[in-house]
Order: sequence, then C-alpha cells, then structure tokens
Amino acid sequence: MPLVETREILDAAGAGIGVAAFNIITLEHAEAVVAGAEQVGLPVILQVSENAVRFHDGRLAPISAAAAAIAAGASVPVALHLDHVTSEELLRMAPDCGYSSVMFDAAGRPFADNVAATAAAARFAHEHGLWIEAELGAIGGKDGAPPLGAHEPGARTDPAEAADYVAATGVDALAVAVGSTHARVARDSRLDHGLIARLAVAVPVPLVLHGSSGVPDQEIGRAVRAGITKVNVGTALNIAYTDTIREFLTAPTATRVVDPRPYLTAARTAIAATVASFLQVVATAYDDPDRSAS
Repeated sequence: MPLVETREILDAAGAGIGVAAFNIITLEHAEAVVAGAEQVGLPVILQVSENAVRFHDGRLAPISAAAAAIAAGASVPVALHLDHVTSEELLRMAPDCGYSSVMFDAAGRPFADNVAATAAAARFAHEHGLWIEAELGAIGGKDGAPPLGAHEPGARTDPAEAADYVAATGVDALAVAVGSTHARVARDSRLDHGLIARLAVAVPVPLVLHGSSGVPDQEIGRAVRAGITKVNVGTALNIAYTDTIREFLTAPTATRVVDPRPYLTAARTAIAATVASFLQVVATAYDDPDRSAS
C-alpha cells in the first residue's frame, strides 16, 4: 500500500494503545521492520536519524527512496519519519524525500534557545505539511554520552515547563525524559510512570518515549497505559542484527563464508522477530495481566 502519514498512524491509536517507530540504517533494517510489522498485522513507522544520514555520506535521498519503496509494497500502513534532526539543511530536505514527519532536536540547548529553534522548525514543518516532534529534558545516551542520574538537572521533564514549551513552539508531539536512555543495551531502565501520567494531563499532544530498547516489556506497557503514544526503538534492532551475524561468522562451519547473503538473511529475520515483539507489547499494552501494578 502507499506510504501513509505518521499523523494518521498516531491518530488511529486508541487510549492505552501505542505506536512503535523503528530506526533503520541499512536496506536490511527497513525490510526487516516491515516484515515484522506484517507478521503481526500492525502499522509501523520507519525512522531515519541524522546519524544514519551521516553514515550514508550525508545523503538522505537514497535510504529514503529505498525505505519508501519497501513501504509501498507492504501489506500494513507504513510511515517515514526523519529522526533527531539538528541541521536546518537536513530538515529542509524532508518534504522532498517522502517524509511526513520529523523530530527536530534542540534539547541540548538552554530552554529559551530550544524554544526559539524549535518554533522556527515547527513553522517550516507546518508550512510544508510535516508533523513535528521535539524533545524537552535530557534523555541521555545520544552520541555516546552517559545517561544522567535520576536527580541531575534535566533528567526529568517538568510538566508545567512541558506545557509552556508545547504552547510556545507549536509542536505536534513531545519526547520526554522519564527514565529511559538512548543506546542502552541492557533492558533494565525503570520509568517514572507517575510523571508520565502528569505529563499526559499537562501536555495536549502525544508523548514520545525515546530509548525504549533499554526498557523492559512490562515497563513499556505501563508507560503506554500512563500516556505514552509513540515508542522509539533502535538499539534493540542493532543488537539482533550484530549478534546474529557474529554468531553466524564465528560458527565452525563459517570459516570459508564470503557471500554476505546467508548471514544478512539471518540478521534480517532476527530483526523482524524483534520488531514483531515490540509491536505487540506497544499495541496490546492495555491487555497486560499486570495492569493492576500501574
């Protein structure tokens, strides 16, 4: 089916049901994410980050065209999202490369600078039909930075500040700092579910959880029930990808393997299984048997 807009996928999510968005780097990532979504019959968002664009020598169009072509052949709704954009030049490329949404990241700037930069990005986005997400608070773990301690400045998004930020910038969704960390390998993060609930009341736009790879399934389910709508996953796909290839190439029978297709096929299958698992957790959070624990 044709590409759909990110806004459509999010608007279709009911109360207590989230939407999963997966960061892709290679063609195999994109194929696997769509395959995983098709396995469980759920919509999905393909995300390309500024870091991924940098990996592709700064060229946005090739990976975007590949992702769009894969999405066009999918049996489930698929949207394209440009993630963690800090460059205004890259932001301006989004409309012509098939994206219906973008995450503009000025979270590392002082509050006033974040507001000014994000408001300008939101004006451009809306003038060009893009849904725009932003971030407030320090989620940590980006570009190799360590996670923040729970009580360090910015480690938690303040609900009142978040409400002011959304009103001042006009963004369509807000990524919040509630205990998760980008690029976390271990799935041991514990989220502040009370804060998520307060943010959901204070902020009139969908809330986004970044760093979800490091969050256990039950924590993700509770977060969706508390008010998170969009759940971003990236590192978990790379773990599945790399671990599978490593296992394949270190097997005794692999000493003379030179054709990459067998191990890339195995890696793609592993990513698809990871995607299917996350999608089911996010989309069926309201059925969690531990619901009473929230």
